[in-house]
Amino acid sequence: MKQTEVLLQPNPNARIEEFVYEKLDRKAPSRMNNPELLGQYMIDAGNEFGPGTAYGNALIKCGETQKRIGTADRELIQTSAINFLTPLRNFIDGDYKTITKERKLLQNKRLDLDAAKTRLKKAKAAEARAAQLNTSQPEENNIMVWAEEVTKSEQEVRITQSEFDRQAEITRLLLEGINSTHAHHLRCLTDFVEAQMTYYAQCYQYMLDLQKQLGSFPSAFRSNNNQSSSTPVPSVSASSVLASASASLPSVSNSVVTSGFSELKASSGSRKARVLYDYDAANSSELSLLADEVITVYSVPGMDSDWLMGERGNQKGKVPITYLELLN
Repeated sequence: MKQTEVLLQPNPNARIEEFVYEKLDRKAPSRMNNPELLGQYMIDAGNEFGPGTAYGNALIKCGETQKRIGTADRELIQTSAINFLTPLRNFIDGDYKTITKERKLLQNKRLDLDAAKTRLKKAKAAEARAAQLNTSQPEENNIMVWAEEVTKSEQEVRITQSEFDRQAEITRLLLEGINSTHAHHLRCLTDFVEAQMTYYAQCYQYMLDLQKQLGSFPSAFRSNNNQSSSTPVPSVSASSVLASASASLPSVSNSVVTSGFSELKASSGSRKARVLYDYDAANSSELSLLADEVITVYSVPGMDSDWLMGERGNQKGKVPITYLELLN
């Protein structure tokens, strides 16, 4: 039960607060959970970037999805608490404690019965020894004492046996009731599993919808740059910016770099190149890059002069030459 509570509410401070409010018979104040907080921060950040921008709009959509996940998480916690945790807690605090108490009492009664039987056995053994001694040395008083002890022990055994049988019957009846309790908690467990299944199905659907929305963002990005649908956006816009910036570098260095790439394009071989800057692929034909990583580059006939084909392991795609530095 405790681990289920940890699963539903990982924050220990929140669990302690809920426990205190429950003991005080007061309703705990409503607070945003982690997905809802993340969603709100994303929405605020998206509004700061501007909902008219592609990134700002994407942040807002992600934030809205996170808040929907937070709502589903809240429903999961509420459903699990009502249908699973509360019945289990009531059983542990009620019937289970009673059963545990009665079983412990039964064990004590059994120990009392065993002790009474042991005393009776010892008394009968002492009476037998006294009877044997009586044949040689008559001691009627001693025999009578042990006879009374045997009678007393037999009465004690009858009493403890009766108490043990009574406690055994009470414990048996309580344990027989466990079968119906098991059936009830099995239904509660099934409700908990179904609540989890619903929660994860909702989360999957929310993220699937979000993925579809984000998949349409390249066209939204072009419209955010005030480009008409009839005017295509050059796929080398990022590299063009760096190309223009590299124009301000010394002409000797620029000519060396240019000649290196020109030789590579003229040949049919490949070269190792170090990535200068991070680059996010605009589409599936391009290869995303991380700064300082080393990749293999080569030219493909008919490719734009500002691009090379890059290869990293099993991944390959077009890469802008302005993001690369050829290695010797």
